[in-house]
Amino acid sequence: MSEVYRLAELKDAEQLLEVTYRAYQLIRELGLHWPAANADLALIEDNITANECYVLEVDGAIVATITLSNEEEIRKFSPLPFVKWFATHPDYSNKGYGGKLLDWVEERIILGKLGSPEVTLATAKKHPWLVEMYERRGYERFVELDPQNGDGIMYLLKKTLANKPNKPNKPQYTQRG
Repeated sequence: MSEVYRLAELKDAEQLLEVTYRAYQLIRELGLHWPAANADLALIEDNITANECYVLEVDGAIVATITLSNEEEIRKFSPLPFVKWFATHPDYSNKGYGGKLLDWVEERIILGKLGSPEVTLATAKKHPWLVEMYERRGYERFVELDPQNGDGIMYLLKKTLANKPNKPNKPQYTQRG
């Protein structure tokens, strides 16, 4: 089983649309107004070109994705790197692939490439498990806001990466692109 961590390319857009749409089903059911939840092919393509969209491929199939945002809107809350559009294809959920991709982006991109000791993301209070999942991964709430769009309370979460202990037997990753 080969795992490849890389930047998405426009040719990946249709596969990313499938992963994102399927992964965000609960978000739609909760009535959250997240762009990724109802993205069409054009929005996926825009995300690939405007941001740094990373993917994890397993045996040639994209199983997880996360985006490092280049957008300025989030900068009013924090100058730190911001990740969004985190998704794992439901057929591959609970196998650790999403966590592996998030670890890779935190370590190789945020800390390694950007040199930032911290990273941020946002999620909704009303989501039944995302807040707790991110907190288990070391993220801490630092901003609470209500965007007045029907989503209710949103949390900005931050994680310190610089003091992250080295893991024994850490897997080696391949990066293409």
